[in-house]
Amino acid sequence: MAGPPREYIQGCGHMRTVVIDSQGTFQLKRRPEPVAGPGAVVVRVRAAGLNAADLQQARGDYPAPPGWPADVPGLEVAGEVEQVGPGVVEVTPGDRVMALVGGGGHAERIAIPADLLLPVPEYLSWEEAAGFPEAFSTAWDALVTQAGIRAGDRVLVSGAAGGVGTAMVQVAAVSGAHIVASVRRPELHCRVRALTPDRQVDVVTPDEESAYAPYDVIVELVGGENCLRRVALLRSQGKVLVVGVQAGATAPLRMFDLMLARAQLIGTTIRGRSHAEKAILAATVRTSVTPLLAQARLRVPIDTVFPLDRFTDAYDRLAGPGKFGKVILVP
Repeated sequence: MAGPPREYIQGCGHMRTVVIDSQGTFQLKRRPEPVAGPGAVVVRVRAAGLNAADLQQARGDYPAPPGWPADVPGLEVAGEVEQVGPGVVEVTPGDRVMALVGGGGHAERIAIPADLLLPVPEYLSWEEAAGFPEAFSTAWDALVTQAGIRAGDRVLVSGAAGGVGTAMVQVAAVSGAHIVASVRRPELHCRVRALTPDRQVDVVTPDEESAYAPYDVIVELVGGENCLRRVALLRSQGKVLVVGVQAGATAPLRMFDLMLARAQLIGTTIRGRSHAEKAILAATVRTSVTPLLAQARLRVPIDTVFPLDRFTDAYDRLAGPGKFGKVILVP
């Protein structure tokens, strides 16, 4: 099993790349193109997703894991395999692939270990493919693997209109759960409601969440100082999954509420995991989640698409309010 590219083997050509400078500012630079090392491939990036981690990395709060570019954001890409390194047999040049990576995705090319690649279904656009790996890997890992979601469970998803939120709603739905999607902006409620068939989702504003309690699983995607008050909304032996904290990473917890519910509080992130763990997750997504995408049982809502030279506008949109789905860069 290949590890992450310990360093990029540099080719003769150059490519455009978004770089985070020493002041935490995004800049568009030219960098040497990568070359495929053992167990890896070079992918020509056709589209790349933006994520909150890109902004956190620029602030210095969320550095790239070892082996990935330290100053190039971008955790998910879709594109065509251009080069295949020694020992790679499962993909060939020209294959349409997508991947969740440790960084470096906001560029024209990227080197990726082959065991992290996912196939892109034929009908899927590059933009949709680029918005799939991070959001749906996160959602499946959190809800299915960690929370053990079951048919009939009642699931609350905060921040349900964003990229990961829309994925959480859909993964919960295909698992047979009933979802309460918490969305602050009423103008987005109809779009979130349309994510699931058969009225599996109630869409509410945050101040309406308690009326739909108790919950078996609560997915926290927003954070903020009041977020852990939701523990009081759990059913006995329920679980809170802390996945996102953009609104604030510190919150008080009434531990007696946790004790009374005999509840579990689970924090999770993917970026800092070992390569072996990421490869296992990729294999799970490849066999269990990508087929649902190919069957159109899952979809990737796209908020906005920007060309690479409008990267500043893309990051501003990512940081701004009122998004529905993913923000995408297209080199």
